[in-house]
Amino acid sequence: MVAAAQDGDVEAIAALVSGAHPHVQRFARSLCATPEDAEDAAQEALIILYRKIGMLRATGALGSWMFRIVRNECLRRARLVLRERSVAGEAPYRSAEEEVLGRLEAGRVAEAIAALPADQRRVLIMRDVQGFSGRMVADRLGLSTAAMKSRLHRARAAVRAVTTAGEW
Repeated sequence: MVAAAQDGDVEAIAALVSGAHPHVQRFARSLCATPEDAEDAAQEALIILYRKIGMLRATGALGSWMFRIVRNECLRRARLVLRERSVAGEAPYRSAEEEVLGRLEAGRVAEAIAALPADQRRVLIMRDVQGFSGRMVADRLGLSTAAMKSRLHRARAAVRAVTTAGEW
């Protein structure tokens, strides 16, 4: 479907956008400071997907590409709020630094996911981000349940190691 969308197939692009929307929105809600920012960031990511799908180099990288777009948009919005508060001389009710640092953890997770080998990344995204059952993930990827669980375990361990190590 990604390849068809890259070739300009309008139906494939529409299917990708509508299929990605709930997952992008869920990720944005976990990362952005407000529900409104999350909705705007999700919409921006979907607009970028629609406009720039042809620039995607690897069709398997769609998920990590979308998560990077959402993360960057949430960070951009957080920086904008910081600037507006400092210009207005307002004292934030919660330190803007605390707010951004809290949201950066989700960005750190997204980067760790993007760095995973493709087979582990697909399993992790389908199982933990998209919420598919283990059986469904295994069936869709043509794996045994044991192989899917093994890849999921390795992926989760790698993400946990990166996010708890304190280094990027």
